[in-house]
Amino acid sequence: MADLSSLLASSRQLTAHIPRPDLPTINLGLDQIEQQSRRLVSGQTSAPDQSKASYLLAQAQIDTSALGSQVANLNTNQTFAPLQPINDTDIAGFVRHAHEHSLIASIEEGRRETEAEFYRVLEERSRRDWENRKKKIFEELGVKVDIAPVIPTSEYAGVANAFGKSRLGVSNSGRGLGLNTSITQTKQSMPMHQKMMAYDRVLSHLNNARLAQTAFPLIFQFKGVALETPQGSSSLGQQFAETLEILLEITGEQPQLPHSHAQAHLLNNSPVLERSFAKSYLADPQSTMAAELRERIVDGARTALEKQYWQFLEQTVHSKPMDAALGGDPGLANKVRAFLSVRYYKSGRWEDRLELIAAKPLWAQMFYLIRTGNLREALEVALHSERQLNHSEPHFIAALREWVESTDRSISRASRERLFSDYNVRVAFGANVDPFKQALFKIIGRIEPHKKTVPLVTSTTEDWIWFQLAMIDEQEGNGLKELGELLESYGEKHFTGPSGEGPSPSASIALSPSMLGIATASSTATKKLNWARLLLVCGQFEKTKATLKSVAALYEHPELQVEAIHLAICLAYYGLLRVPARQEMTDVDILIQSAKGGTSLNFALVINRYIRQFQKTDPKEAVQYAFCVGLAADRITSTTSDYDATVIRDQLELTREIVRRVIVNCQGKWEELIGGMREDGTRFTGVLEHYLPLLQLNSMSEYNEVILKGAATMCEEDRRITDAIKLYNLAGARDVVISCLARALGELLSEPGGGGAEGQELENIAQQVIRMYELRGERTKDSQEVAKLIRARSAMDRYAQGDMEGALEAIEASDIIPLDGDLRSLNRRVDQFKNMDAAITRNIGEILMLTMNIIVGLHGRTKTANISEIDRQSRLARLRQKAKAVSTLAGLQRMSISSDILGQLNRLEVKVAH
Repeated sequence: MADLSSLLASSRQLTAHIPRPDLPTINLGLDQIEQQSRRLVSGQTSAPDQSKASYLLAQAQIDTSALGSQVANLNTNQTFAPLQPINDTDIAGFVRHAHEHSLIASIEEGRRETEAEFYRVLEERSRRDWENRKKKIFEELGVKVDIAPVIPTSEYAGVANAFGKSRLGVSNSGRGLGLNTSITQTKQSMPMHQKMMAYDRVLSHLNNARLAQTAFPLIFQFKGVALETPQGSSSLGQQFAETLEILLEITGEQPQLPHSHAQAHLLNNSPVLERSFAKSYLADPQSTMAAELRERIVDGARTALEKQYWQFLEQTVHSKPMDAALGGDPGLANKVRAFLSVRYYKSGRWEDRLELIAAKPLWAQMFYLIRTGNLREALEVALHSERQLNHSEPHFIAALREWVESTDRSISRASRERLFSDYNVRVAFGANVDPFKQALFKIIGRIEPHKKTVPLVTSTTEDWIWFQLAMIDEQEGNGLKELGELLESYGEKHFTGPSGEGPSPSASIALSPSMLGIATASSTATKKLNWARLLLVCGQFEKTKATLKSVAALYEHPELQVEAIHLAICLAYYGLLRVPARQEMTDVDILIQSAKGGTSLNFALVINRYIRQFQKTDPKEAVQYAFCVGLAADRITSTTSDYDATVIRDQLELTREIVRRVIVNCQGKWEELIGGMREDGTRFTGVLEHYLPLLQLNSMSEYNEVILKGAATMCEEDRRITDAIKLYNLAGARDVVISCLARALGELLSEPGGGGAEGQELENIAQQVIRMYELRGERTKDSQEVAKLIRARSAMDRYAQGDMEGALEAIEASDIIPLDGDLRSLNRRVDQFKNMDAAITRNIGEILMLTMNIIVGLHGRTKTANISEIDRQSRLARLRQKAKAVSTLAGLQRMSISSDILGQLNRLEVKVAH
């Protein structure tokens, strides 16, 4: 007993070191322990029967029991233990083993972390790619969310078409450029609709000018729309107008003079500006033409920023006349002095950082005169204080005079070295140096171009980008390409909020809507527009085309897609847009990396997505945009490279394809667009024929072949046979019309009820076409066969309506089945079937079945009709004769008739015979 007690006590001591204050003690008897043990054993799942596997492995001399025992007794705790025991005194062995174990542990931990990071990045990237793809798909499908009030869109009444209305389905054809999408009518707010219509009118004038081969002030007109439309009073309209001003200065476009002006004829005699810069823009970046274009871009962008800043300066002075104290001097220098008073003169003293010369901030005054493009006024201010300036900076005025009088804002090497020496001695490392003085030295001498900012001078986005343009020097590797790369390295986020180096648009002055008294629009849209302007300022550089990214940046935001479209049209008109070859395009991507290494804009896709909103109701306006795709289709010359020639041909074909797509998607409302046919068989023209030169079509036969027949083929592929027939008929393709009619009528005969309302519409069109050809004296064998199918289709309708007599008359008039019962006529008809259209021979079984059903119906009515017995028997005899003729013809033509129909015909003949 004592031994059991000591055993119990020692067993309790085994777990005494484990603190379990929260767990109660459980005391179980032996019977309870046995019951719980049996319950645990019964709850375990039995191991699967492995006898068969053991038997098979035993045949291969494999002892499964021994292997199972070894695996069960395998101790993994010694996996990384040294193979040879390490003595306690073997320090080197111990360290080596510990080092190897640490390496293995580190590798395993790194593997786990890498695997976890891989799956995390994969999931994040998959989610991001899916979101981007979903966004593009929704955009492609025309899915947009708009809570603005919806306005009804008007539709053209058009000229009455002799063929009536067409029931159109959803288009599925079109491959490659997002053209294979259903048409979704996007809801538009009233201001948006008015803005789009205003741009439409400008596009119409542009294409008319292209026809007349005269210059057209496209950018100027778009700028007017941006300012005059209801949205022009917002910050977005104002900022887009200022963006167009930059492009206006780059291209040198002149506003159009009114026709009543005495000098209006000068504009018509001016050279055509369409595609003026295409050759330079697409040339080798190292060529002279490309370098000259880059210089033009720099000068134009800088001039635009200077003009915009001058407008802001005048508004600032006029908004605070007391602080400005302008006085009666209207000079430019005095206005700049007044502007400085508003900005830097507070509480009776000037800003501490400004250096005063003769009690005036002379350096700041000269800088802002240069900042606003008034270079000679800045020189006059310097000369007015020449003695004081020469005392502190003896070489500055000479350098400024040389810089102002040069054509490219540069100075000689000797003047630059003297100015650079003075800069290093008194400006670069001086204490409390006027920042405007430092900026003037840097701009005139192009000193330290790698230092992109000057305190107080480049505090806004516009000031910063102007400063970079002023410092550009293509000869010393600080050109437009480098500026673009710098902008790309900063990225959009750098200019949409506070950042380390460089400006923040939140501090923008030149374009600040609040300062200009303009209603603030969507902050996201404003940031996108600011970023697009910065990219546009960079113009062209080799690896990344900022103009294209400018369009893409606008297009990404729904509020700015209209502006993006028309900015791209401006660039395409002047040849500042690179487009890809068709093989490089996708259905969703706007920017394409071309085979030549540059970035291209999928211009056709952008245009197609835009016109999709209104091409159903306003096809005339839609084709005006389609013509703009052809702006990139220059004439191919002997000097055109193979790649450029491919791109030109692709853009021309895309222009025509979009026009064809507009015709197809306007759902038969194309009378004003492509014309139609009158009831007397004559044709009236549409507006599209007026613009054939823009499609590079030289004749009506080319137009019929490329546009109308192409659109008809697309309708035919979409199973819209009615519209296809109308278009083929407009194109004068009589044989194709007859073939389509025969095929369509043949398909309707095999459908239950003859195709219903659609079949009735097709039958009416077919009757009108055949009648029109007969009036022209163009009756042929094929048209006669179509007439037979029309009568067979008419018989099907009359049979469905219960008009058995009329149905039998239509069958007899079709002359497909001779019902006189003459065997020679039947054999002759079987021979004639070999030369008939396949639409008839393919449906001969259905026609025979229809005829027999009509005869059976008449047989039943005749048997119950209230007529004399002689007349009844006479009619029944004629019906038996006709039924016999149908059955005989079916037997003679049994190889082309299904066995089911043959069986039904035999049963129905027996029914009529009795």
